[in-house]
Amino acid sequence: MLDERAKLLLKTLVERYIAEGQPVGSRTLSRASGLELSPATIRNVMSDLEELGLIASPHTSAGRIPTARGYRLFVDTMLTVQREQFNAPSLPPDQPQRVIANAAQLLSNLSQFVGVVLAPRRSSVFRHIEFLRLSERRFLVIIVSPEGDVQNRVVFTQVDYTQQQLVEASNYINTHYAGLAIEQVRERLKAEVDQLRGEIVQLMQTAVDASSEALTQAQDEVVISGERNLLSVTDFSSDMSHLRKAFELFEQKTQLMRLLDISSQAEGVRIFIGGESQVVPFEELSVVSAPYEVDGQVVGTLGVIGPTRMPYDRMIQIVDITAKLVTNALSHQK
Repeated sequence: MLDERAKLLLKTLVERYIAEGQPVGSRTLSRASGLELSPATIRNVMSDLEELGLIASPHTSAGRIPTARGYRLFVDTMLTVQREQFNAPSLPPDQPQRVIANAAQLLSNLSQFVGVVLAPRRSSVFRHIEFLRLSERRFLVIIVSPEGDVQNRVVFTQVDYTQQQLVEASNYINTHYAGLAIEQVRERLKAEVDQLRGEIVQLMQTAVDASSEALTQAQDEVVISGERNLLSVTDFSSDMSHLRKAFELFEQKTQLMRLLDISSQAEGVRIFIGGESQVVPFEELSVVSAPYEVDGQVVGTLGVIGPTRMPYDRMIQIVDITAKLVTNALSHQK
């Protein structure tokens, strides 16, 4: 356990390094902390903090910088968030996709880092389904959700179907299965296969599979804004390998989806520092995230991605406020 003197010196060091981006020396710490300690005493405390893995000494400087572990201790036990007044524009009720895109841009603009939003999971329940013949052995599946979202998918089949057969199949599904999830429809079709004409049940099973694929691909979309902001961050611009790894992460998106999905399972703002999330395994990146809701139910997550040397108190406020704005916009769009 750290004593109060060591905690104050670590807090001062982290705050100075976040503000200035330069290793912090003993003399600077003595002045900034307000402690009347000799340089030798401060050096001894710094040595202890270094042994604990909370700070490190770059080869080119006599000063120290925080490690990911040091940032974590600072965020968990020393960070005080003072409410600032942000000129955050409101997110008016709109189509969910537009609210999500605007939120990612807002996060990026306010933070000057990267804004990410995991779009709401769509229900696989459908209100209406329709099949439209396009050409021989090729038709369009149109799925309408209870919220009015429309997804469609072109389907290729082994045999040809007339438009009348397509109408017959869609009428049967709408009459018997509307309001169910696509997965439930698939199971019901398997159970009722003997009661339906062979070619029609094959058609419906093909269409249901395509509908499930269309709905799955429409889910878990990660919207990213402001990647180029990292070009102006000294921590990245001085090392192109760090920047390249970050951009690869944004291109793949899969790891981000997993991280944001983890974040949605917790209440309030979460902070992942350096590689500790094990999902975004980069020591140079930190993620501040929070879930957002629709009508009281968590449906997605949003956050800011930036260097470990970020002003965490400000990022916490930005993420918290944006999550509330998205919640309000999506909950009142109906």
